[in-house]
Amino acid sequence: MFHTFQIENLDTFPQTLETLLNNQRKEIAYITQEADENYSAVLKPLQKLDEELSLFFTPLSHLNSVMNDEKTQKAYEASLPLLSKFSSEMAQNVALFKKIEAIHAEDAQEQKVLENEIREFKLSGIDLPEEKKKELEAIKLELSELSNTFSQNLLNATNAYELIIEDEADVAGMPQTDIEAAKTEVDGKIVYKFTLQIPSYLAYMTYGPNRAYRKELSKAYATRAPENAAVIDRILALKQQKAKLLGFENYAELALQTRDANSQEEVLAFLHQLADAALPQAKAELEELRAFAKATDGLEDLATYDVAYYSEKLKKAKFDYDDAVTKPYFEQSRVLKGLLEIVSELFDVTFKAIEVPVWHACVKTFDIYENGTLAGRIYFDLEARPEKRGGAWMHDWETHFIDQDGRQHLPSAFVVCNYAPSTKSSPSLLRHDDVVTLFHEMGHAIHHLFGKCKERSISGINGVAWDVVEFPSQFLENFAYEPAIIKRLGFHYETHEPIPHTLIEKIKESKNFEAALGILRQVEFSLFDFMLHQKLYQGEEVQRLLESIREKTSLLKPPSYNRFQHGFSHIFAGGYAAGYYSYKWAEVLSADAFFACLDEDEGFNKAKAQGYKAHILSQGGAKEMSQLYTQWLGRKPQVESLLKLYEIN
Repeated sequence: MFHTFQIENLDTFPQTLETLLNNQRKEIAYITQEADENYSAVLKPLQKLDEELSLFFTPLSHLNSVMNDEKTQKAYEASLPLLSKFSSEMAQNVALFKKIEAIHAEDAQEQKVLENEIREFKLSGIDLPEEKKKELEAIKLELSELSNTFSQNLLNATNAYELIIEDEADVAGMPQTDIEAAKTEVDGKIVYKFTLQIPSYLAYMTYGPNRAYRKELSKAYATRAPENAAVIDRILALKQQKAKLLGFENYAELALQTRDANSQEEVLAFLHQLADAALPQAKAELEELRAFAKATDGLEDLATYDVAYYSEKLKKAKFDYDDAVTKPYFEQSRVLKGLLEIVSELFDVTFKAIEVPVWHACVKTFDIYENGTLAGRIYFDLEARPEKRGGAWMHDWETHFIDQDGRQHLPSAFVVCNYAPSTKSSPSLLRHDDVVTLFHEMGHAIHHLFGKCKERSISGINGVAWDVVEFPSQFLENFAYEPAIIKRLGFHYETHEPIPHTLIEKIKESKNFEAALGILRQVEFSLFDFMLHQKLYQGEEVQRLLESIREKTSLLKPPSYNRFQHGFSHIFAGGYAAGYYSYKWAEVLSADAFFACLDEDEGFNKAKAQGYKAHILSQGGAKEMSQLYTQWLGRKPQVESLLKLYEIN
């Protein structure tokens, strides 16, 4: 059965964690010294210990992201060194490594677990001399702390800023729901408050009519957390040091050891191929936007803080469509219900709403059934609040596996978004972009929840290479643009009228609006991240590298004050270092799979969906994704599918 989401006592959490870790140390010592030298006596109990630790610690790391306050922060920060020390001990346990190295696997899943374990030991420096091991351990501990510091600096900076607008004319023309969300009273006077939290920030950048305020808000966003410059320097220095210790030329080479991509050259060639394919169309898109801004408002000097605003206006002029028009049709709870119905039909599962202890009143929980049997649990936490970090993500908690006693464990996961919360006058309404985000995170969730491997360390999203982990999420999000799918989700929140066919067509038509500019932006982030980890950059060198990449990828130069890197959480606080290219790398798989599964009448070919579930989702990390993909469709994915998805010729 599932575990209850609760933390008994935040004040004593680190002490309880230490007790748990000490008990695990004893069990590991027994396994290392006394257990028989076979898979079920060594690797089965070790995987169960991993699950036990995840069950205990995940609720705190989750709370630290979704209900951040001084107590959770304090408990979390006090726990990190304990976990880091423990994982370093594990990674440096030579006797355990020798024991695992001598084990013979009985089947393919066991063999994959063994290979992964041995590789991880080697990448943790098991073969290094003692003083180098100590150096590596100190590096890991400091990196863990720095990553948390980076996040906390960013969260504090985001929450510290607010823009107060007093004149109603400066919010005129904005969607009413955004105006309502910003409206507040100060000293008995109605004003409009905009913050750097994503729903609020994007609302003004996209629809805010006052250019000076857009510039001010944009500058505040682009200059957040300047103290992260020093954090970045230290992170980069430590990562380079770590790579050299392990015998690699740079951190990028080290990172690729556990990725689907084979070499640094292959990654850079792939990114430049995408940039070259997108550039001509991107230049045309920008010229069209410049001409439109000039014709509309006589604007001679289009700036980066104008792009979202005029793009939205151009999109509306071109397609008579802006994303806010869709909001009345996508009421959050209705969209969620529709998504669950679609997933149920495609993959032969059932979702049943349940009441269990959760961390916030807006969380919705569902149990998942397959053929009438309980198979998983999913939690949705979809609304923005001040104590929650921005963005959207899926976090796995429990994992499907069979333990050494033959008992089956069931998986669970959290889906987190930051949608505009409901107000007194309106429920939580989503832009179509928000619907796409929900599909994306659900794609991640079902990758974990539909995992059927008997070995924990390769079940669900475990053991899946970083650069293909986005494949299932991007694959599912592509269907959020299909008319057959949209009409199942869109109903006016007041009249309950279905979303008009003309609006569905406009969502589809406008999907690839400025797609080439979007690809260039992603390539810019990816090249910056990857090249940043190919040699040691410090201080102003970091900014100079970014500017050199922008010579090719940024057709509209950002202001000189822009310090994008200070908020680049993905690579400095989120595990994507030298791996941001993964989004586009995985998108080749997802685009190719999408066209293989597309049925324009139903939205989805159900037979193909079953194959996708059986060959991709249920297999987790049992094999390399390229192998699983070839087994499913009998061929490799094609880069051309990605260009086709974006209608780039």
